[in-house]
Amino acid sequence: MTDTDRRRRSPFAPEVLPDGTRRFSRDSVVARRALLVGLVAAGVSGGVLVTQLGTGGTGAVVDPAAQDSLPAAAAAPAPTPAPTSAASPQAPVFSTTEAASPWVVVNKQHPLNPIDYAPALAVVGGREVAAVIAGDLQALLDAAAADGVALSVTSGYRSYDRQRSVHDSAVARNGLESAESLSARPGFSEHQTGLAVDFGGSSRPGCLLENCFGQTPESAWLQANAGRFGFLLRYPDGLTGITGYDPEPWHWRWVGTDLLGQMAGRGVATLEEFFGISGGTAYA
Repeated sequence: MTDTDRRRRSPFAPEVLPDGTRRFSRDSVVARRALLVGLVAAGVSGGVLVTQLGTGGTGAVVDPAAQDSLPAAAAAPAPTPAPTSAASPQAPVFSTTEAASPWVVVNKQHPLNPIDYAPALAVVGGREVAAVIAGDLQALLDAAAADGVALSVTSGYRSYDRQRSVHDSAVARNGLESAESLSARPGFSEHQTGLAVDFGGSSRPGCLLENCFGQTPESAWLQANAGRFGFLLRYPDGLTGITGYDPEPWHWRWVGTDLLGQMAGRGVATLEEFFGISGGTAYA
């Protein structure tokens, strides 16, 4: 090799011997080591660069002396950090505060915003519900009928004024404390979103909107199948301190199958627990 060739050859390139093999000179090893150390010190991610330099960039044989001399951080780039909770599959993709959101959380601490919200509506089972749930609700009723279970929809959407009438009637009938364990104040009801449905059945007509509905074939079918259609039992037994309401085996809330799957993965039964949102029996 002439002096001109040596000047033109990159200090990082290997020498090509007469028999076609390659080897790294001491100067080449030193130069490559210095570059890698500089990259690591500068905080540059050198994974690709290390790979290319370590193989001569073209699949060349690596001089063991050069490989052994690589700094630990350059020879073995740090693994990619695990995703933060903000990027986890459980991160909400819908708002929990906007009234029109399918994941909105409405309870005694969190009224609807706006207070007089009204959704786009459709009629299913003879009742008005939010149009967004119409397809899943009809599919649920059809599946129950195919299994010989006569489910009915006893209540769906209620306007602000209608909920006020329902709440006033419950207070007049049962007193304020008892009424508010079962009936929401206007503006604080899931029924106003159109996403909540009260179910009934023909097997035990006397259990309509009563705890004994939980012992009916209709309730058993819902427990086993409603999740397939995106419906959540909103006020389960034993969780009044979280949801704010006594158990209501007839009250189901559509949230979608995606959220239900995430809740099952976390082992939680309420929206309040899943999203870390305050609830309870006291009004805000």
